[in-house]
Amino acid sequence: MQCLPARECGRRTAPRLVPGAGLRGLLPQGQQALTRQSDQLARERRALPWVRIDKPYRFDTPAGPRTLAELFEGRSQLLVQHFMLGPGWEAGCPSCSFMADHADGMLDHLAQRNVTLLAVSRAPLAEIERFKHRMGWRFGWASSAGSDFNYDFCVSFTPEQCAQGEVYYNYGLEPSTQQELPGISAFYRDAEGQVYHSYSTYGRGVEAMIGTYRLLDLAPRGRDEDALPYGMAWVRHHDRYGAPATSSSSSCGCAAAAQG
Repeated sequence: MQCLPARECGRRTAPRLVPGAGLRGLLPQGQQALTRQSDQLARERRALPWVRIDKPYRFDTPAGPRTLAELFEGRSQLLVQHFMLGPGWEAGCPSCSFMADHADGMLDHLAQRNVTLLAVSRAPLAEIERFKHRMGWRFGWASSAGSDFNYDFCVSFTPEQCAQGEVYYNYGLEPSTQQELPGISAFYRDAEGQVYHSYSTYGRGVEAMIGTYRLLDLAPRGRDEDALPYGMAWVRHHDRYGAPATSSSSSCGCAAAAQG
């Protein structure tokens, strides 16, 4: 068998074929090491101290007002996708929508592990419901409008903060003028109903939710994003593929988050 060297991919000239059956034997060693490192990182993440949540956050849901504890839907663990959909936006962030496209297929499996997954945005509930209906999603989605939730978890920022040209995001000061940025936060509720924050991930950390990227990484050309202005510049809402690209693809802060 002959294989095409990876560096030849995309060239217009005829590729040079080389014997390659033995080359693939080197990759599993690196892959196994990466898997072990990922497992260790997950253990260290779970070992971090939890932060008790005492602030009485309130959320608007289709079933009425809910506390943070009530968003768990009777389970002990909650994963929140901080979905970039601000008040008055015509549509949600394309990259957050790309993430959310993976959610529905995971819901039943996560529930079997005592985990609830839902999205939270700062937009009013009516605007969330309108966009959710357009996209055909069924996962839970709550509005944090009127609460400090998004601000406290460093995914929403005031105009005054944005005017300074940098915001506290992804555990450090980042250059940004965006009022909304993406993230995923994890919470635990004990038997007495007390809620704790265990971890949040931001920037490229949210790729944990994007199975499409995991498969693209196996494809011959990978993600094929090197020539793009930012990593997810190709992403559209799933009902907009085939339509011309618009400036809205980068106006929501996807570009900044894709770099981190």
